[in-house]
Parts: sequence; C-alpha cells; structure tokens
Amino acid sequence: MRNRFLALAGAVMLAVVVVVAASAAGKPPSGSSTGTASVFVPNPVSSLGDESLTDQKDAASAVPDAAYHTVTLTNLDGSGFLRGTYATVLSETGSPAYSPTNTFVYTRDQDEFEQVMAYYWITEAQKYVHSLGFGESRRGIDNVSQPVRINQYGVDNSFTTDHPSNEIRFGKGGVDDAEDAEVILHEYGHALHQGQNFSFASEQAGAISEGFADYWAVTVSDVVSQRLGVPEQEPLPCVADWDSTSYTSTVPHCLRRLDTNLHYPEDLDGEVHDDGQIWSRALWDIRQSLGHVKADTLILQGSFDFPGTTMPDLATRTVAAAQELYGARTAKVVHDAFAARGIL
Repeated sequence: MRNRFLALAGAVMLAVVVVVAASAAGKPPSGSSTGTASVFVPNPVSSLGDESLTDQKDAASAVPDAAYHTVTLTNLDGSGFLRGTYATVLSETGSPAYSPTNTFVYTRDQDEFEQVMAYYWITEAQKYVHSLGFGESRRGIDNVSQPVRINQYGVDNSFTTDHPSNEIRFGKGGVDDAEDAEVILHEYGHALHQGQNFSFASEQAGAISEGFADYWAVTVSDVVSQRLGVPEQEPLPCVADWDSTSYTSTVPHCLRRLDTNLHYPEDLDGEVHDDGQIWSRALWDIRQSLGHVKADTLILQGSFDFPGTTMPDLATRTVAAAQELYGARTAKVVHDAFAARGIL
C-alpha cells in the first residue's frame, strides 16, 4: 500500500500512562534521564544527498557509516529502557532496547535501531512543541508519554490510532518505516491533532491532517537537522526520501511533496493523501514567508478544537490565530497563502 499514512477517523486524545517497572524485567535501572544514541538525521538519502541508496533487505552495509549521527537522548525515565516523558517504546517484535548506561548504539539491521529512532524523534518533536510555548505558556498538545509500537504487523504501513488505546504503530517492509524520521514525524503529526481535540469527521478534515502531518515531518526534521549541524542535502519539500526508495522510481524519491500546484476545490479527488497536498502547500508557503517559529506556532494554535468541517473553515481559524498572535501583517501573509491555493 503506497499511500501508507492512514487518515484517522474520529479520535479524542486519551492520556495514556504506561508504567512498566524495570525491576520486572530483571534488569537494573540506569538512574539517568539522559543517554547517547546513534540515529539517522533525518534519513540517509537526505543527509548524504544520495538517491541511489536502497534497502537491500535491511542490510547494515546498505547505508554508509556517515549516515549515522551520535545524539543525546533526553527525558528518559532512568529505567534503562526507551521510556520517558514524551515517548514510551513498546515492542512486540525483537528485543526491547535496554542499556544500564543509557547507551543506545545500533545499526539498521537491528530491531533496536528503529526503537531508538522512534524515541528520539518523537521526544525532539515534543520538545520543539514546548519551545513554541505549548505546554508552557500555551495549552499543551499531546503532552504525555506517547506509546509507540515497532514492526507490528509485518506490513509496510504505519498509523496513529486510539483503538484500543492511543498508540503510534510503525510497520516494516522495504525500508522499515521507523528508519525514516519523516515517517515517524508524520505519524506524530496525527497524534498532535488527536491531542488538540481535532475532529476527523469529514474527508476534508482527514486531508487537512494528512497535509499537516507531511508538513510537520518536514518542518521538524529541518529544525532538528539544522540544530545538529546536519543540513539536508535533498529538496526540503520532499517527504520521506529514504522510505520512499522502496516504492518510487523517479528521482528525487518522495512519498509526497509540499510544493505541488494543486488548487482547491477543483483538484480535490476524495483521496485524503492527494487532497492533503493542497493544504500542505499552503502551510509550506506560510513557513517560507514567516520562518518556522511563527509559522509552526500559528498553525498549531489555529488547529485546537477544529470541528472537522472544511479547509476554508480551518484556514479562517488559522488566519485568526495569526492575527491574535502576531498582528495584521502576519495575518495577511497567512490569508494570502491560503488564497493562492483557492482555500480562501
């Protein structure tokens, strides 16, 4: 299934507290909230600028050592497992990543590598949300320890769900989904909408969430990559450059893009991922004009309690958020970006 990021249907965010004592696993705790890990930033194709890379059945040799970057894990609970303030990794396949010294260094042929990727990128995304004031001076968004499952069904699909509980589940097949930070961040974008009491009551609401999730994947991967000094070598508007090498033949490899010229309403085709590219282009243009801090703050602020109606409705709410936060000049930039897509 190539349009693998499933739209969410009617979700209300549930606060999920997962408590698993390290002693129950018979392992000593690390006692530390920080650790060291090796991850892709955000993925090998993007950081190396190499479109020729392929999965090769999860072989470690398929990706050069230069694609791995040493990072600091934060907000760990001290158990020695990948559990913390903003993410809790639950794995039903492979061994749970564990280190009594919080040292999580693996290569892509090991199941633990994807667990580390999920923990790191979700944690960094929520820390970015906090840096914008949400959960600080503003209403929090998914400000919980997000449960994550890795390689759940042996199928090439990932999704966010609230049934039977609030979880993000990452699949495998081709490039395993949690090897690409932009797949992880895309799914976390849906979790953020859940946390905002965002209704998925219509096809347009589903398309908005898909478009936002694509945008969120790109904006956060860029922010973190720049902070780490690992500038992306491939076009930023390309989503999931690494994961998509398994099912695309054109170069650059992209699951979807943020810079299409689709227009509302004539280009709506009823498929949420396609239609979401209308929305993501407007968000991308807002970011290009205002920078990521203003753009991401007003985009998030405008999405609280969205009743699941239409693109024009949420666009109007987003313009209002821009006006409230930054004034008339910024609101006009936001209005014009939506107007260029035919949304307003």
